[in-house]
Amino acid sequence: MRVAPMTSRFLDACRRRPTDVRPVWFMRQAGRYMKQYRQIREKHGILEICKRPDLAATVTLQPIEILDVDAAIIFADLLLPIEPMGLKLAYLKGEGPMIANPVRTSDDVDSLSTTNTDDLGYVGEAIQQVVRALAGKVPVIGFVGAPFTMASYMIEGGATRNFVRTKKLMYSDETLWRRLMGKIVDVLAPFAHSQVTAGARAIQVFDSWVGALGSDDYVRYAAPYSRALIERIRSTGIPVIHFGTGASGFFRELHAAGGDVMGVDWRINIDQAWMDISYRSAIQGNLDPVALFAPLPELRAKVHELLKRTGTRPGHIFNLGHGILPETPVENVKAVVEMVREFRP
Repeated sequence: MRVAPMTSRFLDACRRRPTDVRPVWFMRQAGRYMKQYRQIREKHGILEICKRPDLAATVTLQPIEILDVDAAIIFADLLLPIEPMGLKLAYLKGEGPMIANPVRTSDDVDSLSTTNTDDLGYVGEAIQQVVRALAGKVPVIGFVGAPFTMASYMIEGGATRNFVRTKKLMYSDETLWRRLMGKIVDVLAPFAHSQVTAGARAIQVFDSWVGALGSDDYVRYAAPYSRALIERIRSTGIPVIHFGTGASGFFRELHAAGGDVMGVDWRINIDQAWMDISYRSAIQGNLDPVALFAPLPELRAKVHELLKRTGTRPGHIFNLGHGILPETPVENVKAVVEMVREFRP
């Protein structure tokens, strides 16, 4: 299935076409820093919001109305695909996601299902509702986790600092690791396709935990599966954004795994990152999320410096180098959109 093209400032930049001003959106633009979101969260858990298309659509649309950004990103959770695979997911207050039956053995990998992705249909329904509500105003971005990040969650069973269980499995049984990663790709690819069918016009692949790897391990154990996933998503004809956190030490290798747009975290200068990949993809990023707490004159200086670094070359999408933090002042996020729009090189 290939989708019909849609005209937008954001999608033009994804294709490295000139735009009137720099497109801007924010990772985690729908979330706890907004009072409207907190009011919904007081009554509903994260998984309930994700699984009720009406609530997920409402939360997705809030930043479009409040911030006037150039793209909506569907409100969903990275780990939703592990449930149809047979894992039990819960969110514990203050502790984040917990998986009751993590993957540790060959039998655990064997028992993972790859055939129940239709169970994730609620995400597509939410995208359809958002697309209808936006009526072509801005495009909707869908997303999936990258295979390494998904595998790490599935093995560790929750948050981790050292990735001991993940790397132990990776190093001690590469055949089992490859079987696990193959299954993950076989679930994520149809899930991404279903989001495109529902109306998403770009897909972001989040490798949130890839910074746990060094360059050689990334190339050997993670890149082949990210590449396979990205190629399968790109077969729909829509652009793929590839974002890795903490990967500035192997940004070229990350780019080699694919992506029409490369997301950059804040640990590397964006002009250096773009030059490192010889400008072969569009680039997204990369203001430090904590810069949003700065006084407005300092924030403006940082935003404009970032915009100057990317110059007049088409293909830059303004974003943060990671997600908006919960305590961030909404007024400062709105101000950044205005700062980006007012900028003239």
